[in-house]
Amino acid sequence: MKPSSLTFSAKKLVVASMLAAMTCVATMLIQIPLSANGYVNMGDAVVLFSAYLLGPVYGGAAAGIGSMFADIFSGHPVYAVATLIIKSLMAVASSLIFTALSKTKIKGVFAPVVAGICGETIMVVGYFLFAAIFLHGNAAVAATEIPGNLLQAAFGLVVSTILNRIIKIKIG
Repeated sequence: MKPSSLTFSAKKLVVASMLAAMTCVATMLIQIPLSANGYVNMGDAVVLFSAYLLGPVYGGAAAGIGSMFADIFSGHPVYAVATLIIKSLMAVASSLIFTALSKTKIKGVFAPVVAGICGETIMVVGYFLFAAIFLHGNAAVAATEIPGNLLQAAFGLVVSTILNRIIKIKIG
């Protein structure tokens, strides 16, 4: 392994660790309750921003780990494993789509919006499936949580798009 690639990975690892911590804090800082099992927070904004900034591997790890710890520290450990998987997949998909669109004529604000919509769709569907299969055992009850997750998705999409437009840094 070349020293430069080791340094590059070390930088990404440090930034990913910081973004995981920021995801956790952003998720826990402001929690607006939606139902017995959900709340709107700033976490998805950092999840998507991590995906755009770090790519699928490091961004996915930062998103999943930070979100998982927020569930544990907030008293929702039943969601921890599902959140790790869902938020990681959300970030990986968003990152890959964002990168692909950034190489086309669909740049600027459209790349993070389209990528964010895809990622947030994974979040909404993922939590619906988790609730329907593991929490409630009932799709109709799980479906009642979809509006709150859509609100969370919209909030995360808007804030992450703004962050992406304001903060233009390259890691590596």
